[in-house]
Amino acid sequence: MRDFRDAKAMAQSLRESLTTKAIDISHSESLELVSRMLGVADWNTLSALLQADRRTPETSAAQRQTGTASYPAIPIRDLVPFPTATYPLFVGREKTMQALNQAFERQREVVLAVQRESAVDEPGFADVYEIGVLAQLLEVEQLRDGTLKVLTQARRRVAIRRFVGERGAFQADVADVSEGPIPEAPDLIQRAAKRFEDYAVAREIRLSQIWPPLDQTRDPGRVADIIATYLILPIGDKQGLLATLDPVARLKRVDAMMDRSALSVSPTLEATRRRALDYANQRKHQYATLEHLLLALIDDADAAAVMSACSADLGALKASLSDYLDNGLKDIVIEHVGDAKPTAAFQRVAQRAELHAQELGRPVVTGTNTLFAIFRETLSPAAKFLGEQGVSRERAADFIAHGTGKGR
Repeated sequence: MRDFRDAKAMAQSLRESLTTKAIDISHSESLELVSRMLGVADWNTLSALLQADRRTPETSAAQRQTGTASYPAIPIRDLVPFPTATYPLFVGREKTMQALNQAFERQREVVLAVQRESAVDEPGFADVYEIGVLAQLLEVEQLRDGTLKVLTQARRRVAIRRFVGERGAFQADVADVSEGPIPEAPDLIQRAAKRFEDYAVAREIRLSQIWPPLDQTRDPGRVADIIATYLILPIGDKQGLLATLDPVARLKRVDAMMDRSALSVSPTLEATRRRALDYANQRKHQYATLEHLLLALIDDADAAAVMSACSADLGALKASLSDYLDNGLKDIVIEHVGDAKPTAAFQRVAQRAELHAQELGRPVVTGTNTLFAIFRETLSPAAKFLGEQGVSRERAADFIAHGTGKGR
């Protein structure tokens, strides 16, 4: 099978075959069945993987033979990408958009560089970590607000030797880094895989299907990268894992980090998260977004108290969000079975909320922490809706710290 069109042909053949047996399934259901037959979690993942495999390798191979190579670059905030994982990125900076244009004109390869400080809008070499990843662009979608949603697949680690943005587009010069031959570490892999299973269950982390299963994977570095993608950790700690090149050392660090005690989620917040997924499922949305989450937070007593203290009109906010979900997200309506999948931003907010609660010394994660975490997603419609109601990060912080929403 060469690309996603072959998979679509298989789905069509399956559907026609079942029709002759008086079994009717939708086109999307046939795509999902073909994906599972091929050992992949869903159609979106299969399509992305197949499209990534279509790239022409000549340029990349030639570049790897030299000391360094230059690529368009995307500086990213609040996310550390790990090889083999697929990430949706939301792009709004003009220099990043220009970098994407250059990448699509070439081999669709970009460098993902993690910013040391998310507040920096014009990062230079000193503002990004040295180890990043070379990624493949899979899909790009123009959003209503003029920003871009880009689906990327991280391919391999690179060392960033130069990072500039003076010529209208972010650019990075990088060198390949070697992790050496795959070492044997079966006992470590088995232990880490089992502990990660328990870690995910305890934190209600929704996992995509991993193939082959972690306990059947012989590369400790790959196991470490897959687990690290899901760990709830500060950005600096995750970047430290990305920068650990020795595969066994990296998996040992990952294994140790799963020992860190996690805060429990308040019953109210558990209900809020469930309500957000329900809002997405009711609308047949493939993804649960921050806007679904914010709509659910309006009825969360802890989060609502913060918004009310900032003089937000909760009725107007609910109306705006409902209209956006009903009319602005028609492109993610899909006939699917099971719960909508939280977007990467949704998951980042959940992780950031736990870190916020830890920083404040709180015993549980609440809607207050979750609302505060949304402000870091500055380009999201959710953050913009809050801003329209006068709910800012500064005013929320004042209320959380001092019981006032006046702001500074």
